[in-house]
Amino acid sequence: MKRIGLLVYAAVAVSCHQNTSTGTTETSATASEPTEEVAVNLDWINGNWKRTNDNKGKQTFESWKKISTTEYAGFSFTLQKGDTISQEQMSLIAPNGKWSLFVKTPDEKRPIEFKLSALRSNEFVFTNDSIDFPKQIQYWTESGKLKAKVSNKDMEISFEFEKIQ
Repeated sequence: MKRIGLLVYAAVAVSCHQNTSTGTTETSATASEPTEEVAVNLDWINGNWKRTNDNKGKQTFESWKKISTTEYAGFSFTLQKGDTISQEQMSLIAPNGKWSLFVKTPDEKRPIEFKLSALRSNEFVFTNDSIDFPKQIQYWTESGKLKAKVSNKDMEISFEFEKIQ
């Protein structure tokens, strides 16, 4: 029962996220030019996702919703024995035409900002070199699955999600 309640909580949290963006210009980028301005569609990240490569005894869920053309809201949580052991709120925003990824856990007062370093039609990479881990967050789609990787030069954690209804 706790799992269903947490899924509902995640959906409500994402739904209730308010639009804070002020601009409507979108950004596209390649590894060499992360601020080139053209229309971007990140809708491939939308939906409710369940991790398929989780550690035994854990279940991780992630939910993303498009708020506007320049903002997506995400929420992630991990369950172990029916209890929530971790959670994160995420926002992809481009208020001034430049995309940033903000990640916040309940322990943090303010979200951590990651700047766009690469953007393709089905992939994005954000970087923050001022923290130890992760320095880089990457999401992409492959064969209908959502994949993600958090890393620094010494460590890498890979995530694979399948869409759930």
